[in-house]
Amino acid sequence: MNATPNDPGPMRTSVLAQDLRALMGKLKRRLRDQAHVGDLTPSQVSVLLRLEKDGPATASSLARAEGMRPQSMAPVLGALEAAGRVSGAPDPADGRQTLFSLTEAFRKSVEEGRAARQDWLTRTLQARLSPQEQDEVARAVELLKRLVDD
Repeated sequence: MNATPNDPGPMRTSVLAQDLRALMGKLKRRLRDQAHVGDLTPSQVSVLLRLEKDGPATASSLARAEGMRPQSMAPVLGALEAAGRVSGAPDPADGRQTLFSLTEAFRKSVEEGRAARQDWLTRTLQARLSPQEQDEVARAVELLKRLVDD
C-alpha cells in the first residue's frame, strides 16, 4: 500500500513526531533560560502554577489537587515559603487552617520572566525569519494547536 499526501506513512509520521518533540523541548529550555527563575522541582512548579491559576489554597486542598499525601505537600510548601515564593495566612473560614498564596514579589518575578521570554522569542523571530517565514510559522502554529486542543 502506497502512502498518499494525507497519509505520509507511519515511519515518516514517527520521525516527524520525534523531531517535533525534540524541537519543542529545546525551545522550552531556551525560553526557560530567558526567565532566570532558578531551580524548582516539578512538584514546586505545579503548586506555583495551581496557586497562580486558582488562587489561595490550603495544604490539604493542594495535596488533593496534585494527587499527593498532605504529608508530602508540607516540604514542597516549606521550600517555596523559605524561598519567598509563597506565604501562608490563617484561613478566614477556618483559623486552624493556613491558606497559601503567591507572594507579590514572586508574582512580579513571574510577570517579568514571561515578559523576558516573550521579548526573546519576538526578537528571535524577527531576526532569524523573513516575514514570509513568519507567516509559515503562524500557519504551523495553527496546525499545532489542533494537536493539543481537546
